[in-house]
Amino acid sequence: MNLLRNYRNWRRYRDTVNELSRLSNRELADLGITRSEIVSVASKGRV
Repeated sequence: MNLLRNYRNWRRYRDTVNELSRLSNRELADLGITRSEIVSVASKGRV
């Protein structure tokens, strides 16, 4: 079960990074984050 949970968490993280990376700098600013914060935000699940 841990393996499956870890995989799902990793996929959620990668999906979040990919989706945020597609946003413009203006759209990221509207969310209150910068491009350099994407990895950190995705790993914390803040968005």
